[in-house]
Amino acid sequence: MKHIAILVPYDAVPAAIVDPRYMFTAVNQFLAQAGKEPAFEVQLVGLTRQVPLNDGTFSVNTDRLCSEIKKTDLVVIPAVSGDLKAALERNKELIPWMIDQYHNGAEMVSLCVGAFLLAKTGLLNGKECSTHWLSANEFREMFPEVTLTDGTIITEADGLYSSGGASSYWNVLLHLIEKYSGREMAIRASKYFAIEIDRKSQSPFIMFNGQKKHEDEPIKKAQEFIEDNLAEKISIEELASRFAIGRRHFIRRFKKATNNTPAEYIQRVKIEAAKKHLENSRKNINEVMYDVGYSDVKTFRTVFKKITGLSPIDYKHRYNRDGVR
Repeated sequence: MKHIAILVPYDAVPAAIVDPRYMFTAVNQFLAQAGKEPAFEVQLVGLTRQVPLNDGTFSVNTDRLCSEIKKTDLVVIPAVSGDLKAALERNKELIPWMIDQYHNGAEMVSLCVGAFLLAKTGLLNGKECSTHWLSANEFREMFPEVTLTDGTIITEADGLYSSGGASSYWNVLLHLIEKYSGREMAIRASKYFAIEIDRKSQSPFIMFNGQKKHEDEPIKKAQEFIEDNLAEKISIEELASRFAIGRRHFIRRFKKATNNTPAEYIQRVKIEAAKKHLENSRKNINEVMYDVGYSDVKTFRTVFKKITGLSPIDYKHRYNRDGVR
């Protein structure tokens, strides 16, 4: 039987505690119905017997204190809310315990922005990780030694797992159910909880806002120029010349400031604008394509799918209530 320790950190998102507990205990129920032994012992673990959440709106009674858990098989690290730097400071006493458990053989899984807590241990340094797309820039700033994968639902490296944003943590939980108790139980759980099994990407949900939390003013102006001239075909040479920076130096500065090359940034800004047109207007695919500066249908579709994970027509089917023309 696997021991599952679900952490209850200060500032935790209540659902990210309740949902994994529900899923692992539900699988035990499925096994019992099949006349089999339970697969999991699930316990809520924290620094105190009772942990207030949401400014005291909720309180969680833990089953065990961290100091009482000498060995576990899986540590579940839920998402935390509010100011992430403040949340890490409030939960700093959890970090040594997490490190000890990992070195004692435990696997670890972070849910959504629980990745910040996992990254704080240093165990992810040099490895890939996923988190909520909205927190990606902040994560990169705080943990440059970790490779954050844009749009990924699940990452796995050396017994360290992470999930994408919000409800996508159900998919990493299904992944672990399959690993620990087999494909049949994972499929049963996916049907019971109405979760699409084997979903790999959160790309359709990402809203690209650019990265302007930097101090390189010429690069900010270049970003603004790109965003103000969506319908134009902007070259790297034109941008570099406009802001009186050598081409190679411009590319390096742009990448350092935004985590995107100029070409990637141009693509993402154009595709974000295209997404909004597809969501909210009655324009057809070709009209949207021209509005954001593409003239070749194949190129537009290829770039759109690369960034969103969906074709333009599939994206419109999903998000525009007036349907597709």
